[in-house]
Amino acid sequence: MERFSIREVVEQAIRTERLGYEFYTTIAHKFEKNDGLKRLFETLSRKELVHEKMFIELRDMMGDEEPDAWADVSEYMRAIVESEFFLGRAKSLPSLDHVKTVEDAVRFAMGFERETLLYFYGLRDAVKEKDVVDEIINEEKSHIMWLAKFKNSFIQ
Repeated sequence: MERFSIREVVEQAIRTERLGYEFYTTIAHKFEKNDGLKRLFETLSRKELVHEKMFIELRDMMGDEEPDAWADVSEYMRAIVESEFFLGRAKSLPSLDHVKTVEDAVRFAMGFERETLLYFYGLRDAVKEKDVVDEIINEEKSHIMWLAKFKNSFIQ
């Protein structure tokens, strides 16, 4: 199994945030008649762009030296990247054709956020700049809480 470099892992984090932005923008448009859901997903899409910028800054701060025990971390990161939500290095999110209802959108978004959070926890373990990743992790947690609150408030 090919190993990811630390730079590739951060690049994937950048792509993940871009995918999140595209997903949330698409879903906000798809459900534009539901004001609450539209506002929630527009807010989440803007947050993804902020995170993308933070990961770009992190990448620019990093050297090329691999962290200790990188082989294990790299395998974990590859498993997440190849999961249902990431589908490998050269691919993007799966087709959103299956997202037909508000409940589908929120459930998929929560799953994507959980997978993203797992990825970022793995990344955090590997980098020296833990404070940058911690800030993003805390925001990703808040995304899950917003989605859960929305689900509990509006979905029967």
